[in-house]
Amino acid sequence: MKYRPLGRTGVMVSPLCLGAMNFGGPTSEEDSLIILNRALEAGVNFIDTANVYTGGESERIVGKVLKESGKRDQVVLATKVYSRVGTLPNDAGASRYHVIKACEDSLRRLQTDHIDLYQQHRPSLTIPQDETLRAYDDLVCSGKVRYIGGSTFPAWMVMEALALSERYGLARFISEQSPYNLLDRRVENELIPLCLKYGLALLPWSPLAGGILAGRYSASEMFPEGSRATRMGAMFTDRISRRGKEVAGELAKMAQERGVTASQLGLLWLKDQPGVASPIIGPRTLAHLEEALAILDKNLDDADRPLFDALVHPGNAVADFFNSNEWMKARIKN
Repeated sequence: MKYRPLGRTGVMVSPLCLGAMNFGGPTSEEDSLIILNRALEAGVNFIDTANVYTGGESERIVGKVLKESGKRDQVVLATKVYSRVGTLPNDAGASRYHVIKACEDSLRRLQTDHIDLYQQHRPSLTIPQDETLRAYDDLVCSGKVRYIGGSTFPAWMVMEALALSERYGLARFISEQSPYNLLDRRVENELIPLCLKYGLALLPWSPLAGGILAGRYSASEMFPEGSRATRMGAMFTDRISRRGKEVAGELAKMAQERGVTASQLGLLWLKDQPGVASPIIGPRTLAHLEEALAILDKNLDDADRPLFDALVHPGNAVADFFNSNEWMKARIKN
């Protein structure tokens, strides 16, 4: 496997990152352990979770596997802070109070003394970024966090964070985790050029558009049993559009002609897009993982790239994967 640089840090990560959002929820603990161990066995050395995933169970399961396998120091471990984890007033957000407390809680669940990449799950539109960056900087200086990054930030806020870190000598964002897939390419307009200019790693989430690009949704069965749409409600169903399903159908035809699955072709296109360090896959089953692992050492034929641009023009979107934040006002109609 050819490992890739995580931005300008010098840290090398696998070309796919194992996302743990399903662990302890739709994926049982037993199956999660199997998936985690299989990914580690295959050479995946980048794992992403969050304190809010399945009420903290995702972090606990990941921590358990890494401790029992003795492979904690072989893995770049990422988690996130910001989303609400309790009912008290300070159980969410980007305040210094919450960030530091949440970090301690995550360390305990993960059974580790440090987090390799600590990411702010969403931007705060009310708390000045220098306030939050100082908290992250203290965590880095204390050795509890190695690097910091953002998730689903607008490009201007990523740039502001970089400028504030430069001005005050604070820990600097090294990555941005953003929705990016064939159905929603809007990050190509501003965010990817920014990442390329300043050496940030782009870590796409929902690389298969929540299963839409895998052919999970069809006209005859809008919301299949067990799908994300049935589990997550309006936040996900609003991402399913008529044109998005049409593009998924065209992708499936292209995949069949090339002897791969639609999921594999969608990942092949994304993992080698400019600025992309490691797309975050979120397997619910071992079969999903095995399907993704099969493309680790493969590359898309450059001659095929214009075919994807013909389906969805660069910088455009036919489905809305920015609908889980407060700052993106434009919406894609179904």
